[in-house]
Amino acid sequence: MSAEPIATDIAIIGAGPVGLFTVFEAGMLKMRTVVIDTLEATGGQCIALYPEKPIYDIPGHPSILAQELIDKLEAQAAPFHPQFLLGQRVEGLERLAEGGFRLSTSAGRQVLAKAVVIAAGCGAFGPNRPPIEGLSHYEDRSVFYLVKRREDFRGKRVVIAGGGDSAVDWALSLREVAARVFVVHRRAKFRAAPESADRLEKLAAAGEIEMVVPYQLHGLEGDAQSGRISAVIVATLKGETKRIEADALLPFFGLAMTLGPIADWGLNLDRNLIAVNPATCETSQPGIFAVGDIAHYPGKLKLILQGFSEAAMAAHAIHPLVFPGQALHFEYSTTKGVPGA
Repeated sequence: MSAEPIATDIAIIGAGPVGLFTVFEAGMLKMRTVVIDTLEATGGQCIALYPEKPIYDIPGHPSILAQELIDKLEAQAAPFHPQFLLGQRVEGLERLAEGGFRLSTSAGRQVLAKAVVIAAGCGAFGPNRPPIEGLSHYEDRSVFYLVKRREDFRGKRVVIAGGGDSAVDWALSLREVAARVFVVHRRAKFRAAPESADRLEKLAAAGEIEMVVPYQLHGLEGDAQSGRISAVIVATLKGETKRIEADALLPFFGLAMTLGPIADWGLNLDRNLIAVNPATCETSQPGIFAVGDIAHYPGKLKLILQGFSEAAMAAHAIHPLVFPGQALHFEYSTTKGVPGA
C-alpha cells in the first residue's frame, strides 16, 4: 500500500547547501518545505566529494570545512521542520488543474506542492570509472571515488589517478597522513589550479610525493573476495607496465552528470543548465524555480554564496503563489528573528 501524498508549500529538489538554505528562506516567510535528494544524506557534493576540504568564500567564515558548513545549514533550517525524502529521485512532475504540482519519486512517494525549486547542483552525479577488469570487486573497500575521512588513509600507500583539481588537492592533503602517495597521470601537465600544481611539483621534487608520469591505470592485483588490493598496475601508451604496491586507489576522472527526468519537464536548457529569470529565479515553466549551480543567467557565477542569494530571491517570488493576495512586507531577520514554523 503506497503512502499518502505529502502536502507542502514548496518541493525542493536537492539537499545540498543551496537547497538547505532555501528551507531557511522559505521558513522565514512561513512556507513549509519537503526536500528530495538521490543521495542518502544531506549535503550534496559538499559531503559526497569533499567533506573535509576547507571552503574560503563563505561570508563570515575565513575558512570552513564542507561538512561543518552543512552541519550549520542543517541547524539553521531545523526550526522550520523540513521533511526529507532521501535516497530517492524525482521521477515525475504533473501540473495540477487546481494549481500546484504533484511530484512522484523512485521510492513511490508523492508530494503535492504549490511551487517547485530545483537546487540539484549539476544534477544527479556519479564517478567516471576507469576501464579496469574486476574493478567492482574492490570498489568501496580499497578503490574509492571520494574521500570522506582523511584518517581512513592514515599509514596507507595511496595511488591517486587523474590530472584535475580533485587529484591534485587530495594528493596534497593525503600526503600529510598517508605512508606514501603516488600520483598517476598520462602527462606531466596538470589541469589543476596553478598554485596547487606548483605545490605538487615542489613536494615531488622534495620526495614527499611520487609522480608516476606518463602512465595510465592498467590493472589491479589483490584479493577480489576481500576487496583488498595489493598493487596497482600502470602502463605507458607504448604498453610498458609498472607495478606499484598499494593499499588504496583513488581514481579522480571527473563525474558523469545527468538531469534525469528533469530534462523532460519542458524547461529552457543550455548544456544541462536551466535558464532562469535572474530577478526571481523562475524558469520558463511558471511555478518552477531553479537556484544554485544548475541555474543559469548572464553573469552567473557558480559560487555557493550566489546560490544563497538566489534561494532568498526565489522564496520571495514564491510567496504570492503560496499566499495569494497577501502582502509581503520585507523585514530583516534582526528585526523579526526566526519565527516558529
